[in-house]
Order: sequence, then C-alpha cells, then structure tokens
Amino acid sequence: MSVISFLLDGFATALAWHNLLFAFVGVLIGTSVGVLPGIGPMSGVALLIPVSASLTAGLPPEEAAASAIILLAGVYYGAMYGGSTTSILLNTPGESSSVVTTLDGYQMAKQGRAGTALSIAAIGSFVAGIVSLIGLVFLAQPLSELALTFGPAEYFSLMVLGLCAVSGLGGRSMTKALLMTVFGMLLATIGIDNVSGVARFTYEIPVLYQGLEFLTVAVGLFALGEVFKTIHETGRQSGAIAKVGRVIPTRRDLRQSAGPIARGSLLGFFIGLLPGAGATLSSFFSYVLEKKLSKHPERFGKGEIAGVAAPESANNAASGGAMIPLLTLGIPGSGMTAILMGALLMYNVQPGPLLFSDHPKIAWGLIASMFVGNLMLLVLNMPLVKLFAKIIETPSQYLLPIIIAISVFGVYAVQINTFDLVLLVVCGVAGYFLSKHDYPLAPLVLGLVLGPMIENNMRRALTTANGDFTIFLSEPLSLLFLLLAFLWIALPLLVRKRGRQVVVSEEY
Repeated sequence: MSVISFLLDGFATALAWHNLLFAFVGVLIGTSVGVLPGIGPMSGVALLIPVSASLTAGLPPEEAAASAIILLAGVYYGAMYGGSTTSILLNTPGESSSVVTTLDGYQMAKQGRAGTALSIAAIGSFVAGIVSLIGLVFLAQPLSELALTFGPAEYFSLMVLGLCAVSGLGGRSMTKALLMTVFGMLLATIGIDNVSGVARFTYEIPVLYQGLEFLTVAVGLFALGEVFKTIHETGRQSGAIAKVGRVIPTRRDLRQSAGPIARGSLLGFFIGLLPGAGATLSSFFSYVLEKKLSKHPERFGKGEIAGVAAPESANNAASGGAMIPLLTLGIPGSGMTAILMGALLMYNVQPGPLLFSDHPKIAWGLIASMFVGNLMLLVLNMPLVKLFAKIIETPSQYLLPIIIAISVFGVYAVQINTFDLVLLVVCGVAGYFLSKHDYPLAPLVLGLVLGPMIENNMRRALTTANGDFTIFLSEPLSLLFLLLAFLWIALPLLVRKRGRQVVVSEEY
C-alpha cells in the first residue's frame, strides 16, 4: 500500500466519532494546560494517562490504544499553542518553548495589539502543524535515518551553537547575555550527577538532590518578576493598560508574518526531529534567525510581529518533528515524547521500525488525528482570541493577584513541594533586579535547559574517544557547528569594532 492509502485508513480511524471526541477533549485540555504557568504539557499528559486508560477501558485493545494516544497527543500539541496565551497577555510563559514569545508578544499586548499577536500565533501554529505533519507523512523514514547519524559529538556542538545564538537575544550587551547563559548552565549542575551519582552543589539539602525545577525558575523570573516590576513602578506610571484594538490581523500583518511563519515552520520541523533539541531550541533559533534577516533588527523586543510568528510556528513544527524518531526509531527526543512512549508501552505497543507494519491503525490514526486536531485548534482559538485578549485590560489590582495565584498553583502542582514556592519567590526577585539592570533572562533559561544535554553529550563523546577532545573537531558536522558558533560570536564583535574605528577616523 502507498503512503496515501495508509493515510486514508488513518483518517478512517481518526474520524470515528469517539476519536473525534478524544481529539477535541485533548486539544481543549492541552490549550488550557498550556495557559497555566508551571503545569506544562508533560505534567498534563502524565496526569491524563490514567484518565485515558479508564475512558478507553471498554474498547478493544487496538482501538483503546489508538484512542488514548490520540487524546494524549492532542494535549501535547494543544499545549504548544496554549503556552503563547499567557506569554503574550501576562509575560508568563506557559511552558519552556513559549519563553521567546514573551519578548515581543507582551510588548504587542502593551501596545494594544494583543488580539493581533494571539491571532498570528494561532495562524502560525496551524500552518506549522500542517507543514510538520506533511513532513511526518512523507519524510519520516529518511529524516529519521539522517538524525540517527548524529553522534554525541554532533549533538554537543549543536547545543553550543544554540547557546552562542542566544547572544542575539542579549539586548545591548553580548557580555551580559553570555554571563546569563553561563549562570543558567551553572544552575543546571545542581543535583545528583546521573553518571557518577555524586551530589553536586546540594550542601546536604535533600530537596536539592533532584535539581532545580525548570518551570519554577522560568515562572519566577518572568511572571513574578513582572509582578514586582509592576508593583514597584505603579507610583511612577499611570497604570493604564492600552486598549486592545483590531483582533483579526490586517493584510500588512499577514504579509509581515508570512515569511517568518514559513521559515519558522521549516526550521522547527528539522530541529524538532533531532532528539534532545526540541521546541525550546527551535523557538530560540527561529527568533534569532528572524532578527538576523530583518532589515530593522532594532524593532525586536519592542513589539515586532515577526518575533511572535516565527517562534510560535517553530515550536509547533518541532512538536510534529519530534514524533519522527519516536514513531520510527523508538527514541524519545524529549521528556514529552518519553511520556507518550510510556503510554504506548502501557498498551503493549512498541514504538520503532515495526510500529507502522505491526500497528498501522495506531500509527496512521495518530498522524491523521493530528491533522484533525490542528484544524480544531484553529477553529477553537480564533473566535476566542478576543476573549483571551480581554485579560490584558484587567486592572492591575485584580490582575496581579491572579498572576500570583496561577503561578503558585502551577508550580506547586508540579512536585507538591514548598521548597519550590520559596524558589519561585527568590527567582521573582532575581528576575526583577536582573531585568532592571538590563540582564536578559532568556539566555539564563536556555542555559538551564541545555546545560544537562551539553554535559551528557560531551561525556558520551569523550567516552567513545577515550578522553580525546579532538573528537569534536574530527567529526565534520561537529566541526561545522562549532565554526558556526564561533562566527556567531566573532562576527558581531568584529562589526562593532570596525564601526568604532570608522567613527574614530571620521572624528579625526
């Protein structure tokens, strides 16, 4: 049978009335989970695994597995969109891949363009979802084989390139951006070393053995940091929130967003299929790429619509790309796909090369349901954009307690640990003072996310090379990534130095 025939059979499964219901419930819950800071798609899917098992208990085993995975996958890509809502309206990323959206999305909301930002996020998410699914249908096998050729040295160098690219998010000072990146990586070392089992920087405090919870740090830096900033500056500002104007994007907005959406979709898909890269790295890469390609890079961080369209498209495309190594190789490339893999194994379905031949109904039904789910997300979210945008008009005396309550509830729901609440407040205070002195927060967050990945891949590479560091230079792709990383740092410095020399020569 051809790919088209398999896909049509998948649609027959996905369009069954009970699977349509599961897909609808999944994307609805996923959007809600993405909106709540601190919960995120991983926690939402993990909590829904036993629920899905009970809902599908009366179905035959094959149908039960298909329905359950359709529900859980709906939560997965629904949360990718939902995370943009609070990023744009409240400067609070619902999950890690939405951190970049805060940079321009929140500025657009403050300018009264929240509806436009949310609409572009919805359109970009839909287009990216369709693009990634088309790639998943036709390119799954060859692309997964290409990703399989990446060794630990290549992954290490790719992560280094990602961290160097963050210098583009550093505002006026690349030095401050690099300092924050290193600080984020240092925070990532706290906890038990996975290889040696040695406790690092825990000071015999048991709660630190598991390390710092990423979402606690992110929500504290962005959400509570914004709360403290608003409280501190209330007396010096009028406190009036700009009115939300047009909700449907104009033709000009669509023209400005078309290129970033297309580039973000393609970039996110290809990065997403690499295990360990994922939606967070693809959103950062797409943002930096658009800033580099823009004729007006100074507009980024001040409400540039491309700064919303590109990362939102990239993180949704990455969620589709991440399904390729999971379904075809049985390799989960992220925590989220690892949870989905656990759900499949619970139904005695082994992801990998034999999945499409042994369980075609599940594999192709899942892919077809993602087409249906993306259409549901667009139909659901576009009419509700104005409703979501109303949140930004809430007076600060009502809005701030809501942000605090959502942040505390979301963080506490992750691990049910009071230490995380203390860490939340500490990160909130740190976020306020860092942003006040023009230290960018996004590089810290990326350093915290990529730190463990860099360390693990470096150790694996050195183990295979018997401790020889030249392995990172002897592998062609690894060398290419490192050269790009070097150029990413060196070229802006050389341009600035040359600019200063030109200014000095003109003065004399």
